[in-house]
Amino acid sequence: MKTVQVAIVMCLNIGTDPPDVVKTPPYARDECWIDPLSLPPQKAIERIGQALQSQYERWQARARYKQCLDPTVEDIKKLCLGLRRNARDERVLFHYNGHGVPRPTQNGEIWVFNKDFTQYIPLSVYELQRWIGNPAIYVFDCSCASLLLPLFHSFMDHQDAMFKDQVERNNQAHQKDSDNGGGTGSSGNNNNSSSNNSNSNNNKRDSSNVDVDQATARIRDCIVLCATSATGTLPTNPDFPADIFTACLTTPIKIALRWFMKRNPLSTHHVSASMLDSIPGRVSGRKTPLGELNWVFTAITDTIAWNVLSRAQFQRLFRQDLLVASLFRNFLLADRIMRSVNCPPVSWPRLPPTCQHPLWDAWDLVAETCLSQLPGMIMASSPDGVHHKNKNVQSPGKILSSSVSWQHCIFFKQHCILASNIFS
Repeated sequence: MKTVQVAIVMCLNIGTDPPDVVKTPPYARDECWIDPLSLPPQKAIERIGQALQSQYERWQARARYKQCLDPTVEDIKKLCLGLRRNARDERVLFHYNGHGVPRPTQNGEIWVFNKDFTQYIPLSVYELQRWIGNPAIYVFDCSCASLLLPLFHSFMDHQDAMFKDQVERNNQAHQKDSDNGGGTGSSGNNNNSSSNNSNSNNNKRDSSNVDVDQATARIRDCIVLCATSATGTLPTNPDFPADIFTACLTTPIKIALRWFMKRNPLSTHHVSASMLDSIPGRVSGRKTPLGELNWVFTAITDTIAWNVLSRAQFQRLFRQDLLVASLFRNFLLADRIMRSVNCPPVSWPRLPPTCQHPLWDAWDLVAETCLSQLPGMIMASSPDGVHHKNKNVQSPGKILSSSVSWQHCIFFKQHCILASNIFS
């Protein structure tokens, strides 16, 4: 199974704050690393939506993406029904950014707009699940996001109960037909017919049990990632983007390095936040600095998950679907970063806290090694020997072709030596 359809729903209403939000300057503004107030509202939300799509495409390029910007209820209904129709039995991802609307309600409703942008309109996640169906994964980037989880549980319980009732009625009808289907005849023929019918019924019952188990698993194949607890509010620290949860899920290396810089100002005083966009290489190129960072990050988060999850849960979340695996690796980072700003994220299925896992120390060492070399590489790669804050003077691929030396990470070498010492 894989994620083949992705809905990106952005409810930002740029320039107008929702009534239950009070912002005290300075506060976080960036959405997908773009300042929405630096552009006209319509152009800004289009740029943000496209940026988020590009960020997702790094993890699953073959999925089909649909954007829904400042939508109405009908817009979302049409979008969701179309995604499920095209996805068939595969997984659908629904990403909701609710930074421009009120918080979810106690009744399990998120907010969208009317056609004239004069009212906020509630949308029940019960209806949302009915349109999207299963399997599905939901990302809710808004305050009080996990208020919605009880509605997901009740919907799955209701669907499960309805399905089992239908199966029971079908079994009763089939049994009644079997009882009435026996004809009259000789004793020998009746005995042979009874034996054949019994074997046939047993085979059908076994097949039916397998189908029921698969259908039940499908009904409960729903994953939810929430930015906050039921009472939590999104952090507004200006050192981080407003959509810090989305940043953790879709651009983990950049937000991890920025967070490390803020936590370790003495050792990273020579690095500016703008330099993080100039790390050379590609995420998919393991021999490049950026690719090497991503490689180490993947190994560390996979190992943490292997240590704390059951084998069945690890297999389901980290080995079946490429996009789901990437999101859950990055969710472990979100758990670490957002707990540090008193805003722990919540997921379904629940994951144990991993922010204190000792392997994060290994990641911090890798991050520090990278940041210590970054200014020298950028300076040497620039024609005038100066780092340009607003734009990169060379593309990441060209930076690698310069004569600048890069000290490769020794993370894997160290752990291979450690493993050999343990098992020798």
